[in-house]
Amino acid sequence: MKVLLIGSGGREHALAKLIRRSVLEPRLFVAMDYRNPGLEKESVETGGKMFIVNTVSAKDVANVAEEVSPDLVVVGPEEPQFHGVTDVLRERGYIVFGASSRCAEVEKSKVFARSLMWKHDIYGRLYFKAFTSIEEARKFIEFAGDVVIKPARQAGGKGVKVLRDTQAYLSRDRAEVKKTYIEKLFSEMEGYRDIDYKIIVEQRVEGVEYTSMIITDGDTILPLPLVQDHPHAFEFDIGPETGGMGSIQGPGWILPFITREEFGKTVEVVSQVLKALQSEVREKYVGAFAGQMMLTGIWGPTVIEFYSRFGDPEMSNLVPIVASDFLEILDKAARRKLAGAKLDIDEDRVTIVKAIAPAGYPDNRRIAAGHPIHVDEGGVRELGCEVLYASVELLANGVMYTKGSRVFEIVCSSDNYDDAYERIEKAITYVKSLDGWPLFYRSDIGSRELLNDRIRAAERVRTIYGSRSRRGLLGKVLMWVPGEGVSDNPLIGFVR
Repeated sequence: MKVLLIGSGGREHALAKLIRRSVLEPRLFVAMDYRNPGLEKESVETGGKMFIVNTVSAKDVANVAEEVSPDLVVVGPEEPQFHGVTDVLRERGYIVFGASSRCAEVEKSKVFARSLMWKHDIYGRLYFKAFTSIEEARKFIEFAGDVVIKPARQAGGKGVKVLRDTQAYLSRDRAEVKKTYIEKLFSEMEGYRDIDYKIIVEQRVEGVEYTSMIITDGDTILPLPLVQDHPHAFEFDIGPETGGMGSIQGPGWILPFITREEFGKTVEVVSQVLKALQSEVREKYVGAFAGQMMLTGIWGPTVIEFYSRFGDPEMSNLVPIVASDFLEILDKAARRKLAGAKLDIDEDRVTIVKAIAPAGYPDNRRIAAGHPIHVDEGGVRELGCEVLYASVELLANGVMYTKGSRVFEIVCSSDNYDDAYERIEKAITYVKSLDGWPLFYRSDIGSRELLNDRIRAAERVRTIYGSRSRRGLLGKVLMWVPGEGVSDNPLIGFVR
């Protein structure tokens, strides 16, 4: 079976490894933006080939598909979806696993996603207001208290600012910080011409985050195990938001701080959003879909945002535990024959993923790029772990160089977190910078200390939302709206 995989990073390397295990004996062809040595190896060893192309160019990718004539195309990242690559491939008759551009709007536009949830009265929604005008945003933010400021378009996990405003004596200073940040974000978003709204201001909530990924053919939904991503750059969730510095999974389908009931409610919410989305765009959603969730005292399972593809690095956690033929599942979904498919996993194992990044990431990728780097794969494998290649390019001189983002993802699994953590910390030492440029990673991910902290936080939140549920108060909050006073009606001033 010939498979064309589109994408260049760690998520695609994880997909390549899962696809290779299939009894369908795949020949793997990869269309990538740069020469990722991990993806190149996977393709060559299966008798396939790599192609260096612009993966957001529908024309370039279609030319590759014409040469390969694949039985299945798997689209990894979101940007090719946003730019219509999946649409063009389907129009030309190819079987494609990946959201159409209209379906991918649920990730591309945070305003569309939030509006969809309010229109269809979906559980777990948050108040928000979106802006096209910097003047309007400045005026609103002057009176906004606890808020989250985000780019209104998906921007690779960048640009999110959480601003807690509970100390009155600091309100004026925080107001200035908010205004300054809005100006910075508006400037950065000017480069995106495919969306009207520039920023979105959301209700701030506290709790424990996690990701729920599913595979769907538009009718049937196949849930994947829950994973927790760690988007902040530095230990204990401080520093700028990144595309993800690591993630944990297991044991089984849930996490140590999420219950079976919460997992079920989360899948229900994701299913409702998919149903609403398909009714809005009048297309079947075929591909991967994910809800970035948070367990909060307001709702319990609460939606932070959506992905129209598999998460990265969340997908890497599945590499050691998936027991089913993953290619067969992707192919059934793409052909709209997913009914009856079953995903088997090793329910006794847990996995930890840690990303390693060059200094400068995520705020200054220019200085983070162009540094020679090396990984001793043999040393990592001796520890029972795996290396996934991400933002790293192999040049003609045989040396790998950083591209400015996370360079490698190390994956370790075990029957307990303590053992997996000990081995992954050792595995990290096998990654070296060859020119002395600093590398960093998050040592706390998967640690007993951080796990216990998450468990305690989830228990506190669970007590709150359980009490609110018994009193019929889930989702209800009082808000002060300029010119209106205190209100429990979000339509007055916050939702737009």
